[in-house]
Amino acid sequence: MNVLLLLLASLLFALLKWIYSHFQSRYQFWKDRNVPYLEPRFPVGNVGDTLKPTIHFAHIMDNLYKQLTKLGDDYAGIYFFRDPVLVVLSPEFAKTVLVKDFNYFVDRGVYSNERDDPLSANLFFMEGHQWRKLRAKLTPTFTSGRLKAMFHTILAVGEQFDRFLGGYVDGRDEVEVKDLLARFTTDVIGSCAFGIDCNSLENPKSEFREMGKRMINFPKLKALKVFFAMMFRDTARKLGIRFNDEDVSEFFFSVVRDTIKYREENDVQRKDFMQLLIELKNKGYMDGEVDGAAEEMSGQRLEKLTFEEIAAQAFVFFFAGFETSATTMTFALHLLATHPDIQEKGRSCVQEVLSSHDNKFSYEAIMEMTYLDWIINETLRIYPPVATLHRMTTKPYKLPNGSIIPKGTGLCIPNLAIQRDPQHFPDPLKFRPERFSEEEKSTRHPFSYLPFGEGPRI
Repeated sequence: MNVLLLLLASLLFALLKWIYSHFQSRYQFWKDRNVPYLEPRFPVGNVGDTLKPTIHFAHIMDNLYKQLTKLGDDYAGIYFFRDPVLVVLSPEFAKTVLVKDFNYFVDRGVYSNERDDPLSANLFFMEGHQWRKLRAKLTPTFTSGRLKAMFHTILAVGEQFDRFLGGYVDGRDEVEVKDLLARFTTDVIGSCAFGIDCNSLENPKSEFREMGKRMINFPKLKALKVFFAMMFRDTARKLGIRFNDEDVSEFFFSVVRDTIKYREENDVQRKDFMQLLIELKNKGYMDGEVDGAAEEMSGQRLEKLTFEEIAAQAFVFFFAGFETSATTMTFALHLLATHPDIQEKGRSCVQEVLSSHDNKFSYEAIMEMTYLDWIINETLRIYPPVATLHRMTTKPYKLPNGSIIPKGTGLCIPNLAIQRDPQHFPDPLKFRPERFSEEEKSTRHPFSYLPFGEGPRI
């Protein structure tokens, strides 16, 4: 018995020693390439605070950014547990990564598993050639003309929200604005992406709303799965790890399947995102597009969208939109409530524009509300919906110092930290929409403001 325990202890010691040596070898990555870096700690690298549930990753990267800017001008290295990550520090190098040398940084480096989790095969998660093919198919759906066509759908839900809110706040001293806005955005995106009435405003327990909550909630087991999949992507795919629960996936597949069937059997057409996807499924291009607009991949005619691709795009349209939009509007309302002078300027702007449009909201009227646009931009500067932008090298890349980083190296652009850097935005936590006047924008680097990213892949 003692011999067995001794053997097990020896094996455990050898395993731990190998793990430690492996990490220490990885921790030479930036030193070997003469890139300034922060000294890592085994086994957490430079991100030990991610294990603390009370600290958001955005604040971790903001703190690291402040340390790294003392080491390098354009970039510096950190370690995400065992993996080296190049942190972009300057707007100019961000432009290089996102635009000038984009072909080296096409992929986000996030986990997807099309075989076991078909909804992950969407424009946000896909990589390489698959992403390029899908982008070529979907690019025409996001033109200003297509978005303008959806305006009346959005306006109709907005009018419902206005009527609902009038009765809801009556007799209440306080309301939970974030929840109300999430229900509103659920109804907007449900209508635009799926063409259905979610009725989340009247019924906060609606199935769409409940599914939305489950998509963004990460219980401990799911969080561990996500962490493992992000660290060991190939192994996770072999193990069949998926982020979306099967019943959530089946719900979205069922909604898309029923929507397509109803529209095609009853010859129903709507000016929404789902209709555009259906056109791509049936014809490979959309009505109103010239022949060449549907061709991008090596001059070949675009393939038609499959049912699974339609479901995946509608899913990510919903997933990426309802919570981020609700959060941004919540922050905007908070900032306006605490800055009544700016609130009044915004209100005057809206009233002035509407007075020249018969007091009716329209796409054209919204586009003329310049100060309102500044308010939204300033909100997104202080509170971007995504605090860090991630890329991964798709082939070896030569850094400005002459060193080569291999394929598969991660990059992080801490856009929240850059947008709160007083070097780019003096007094950065002050809410001042005038920062986005043409005069002030001309005084700073355009890539110092990246709330959604930039370049071919947003």
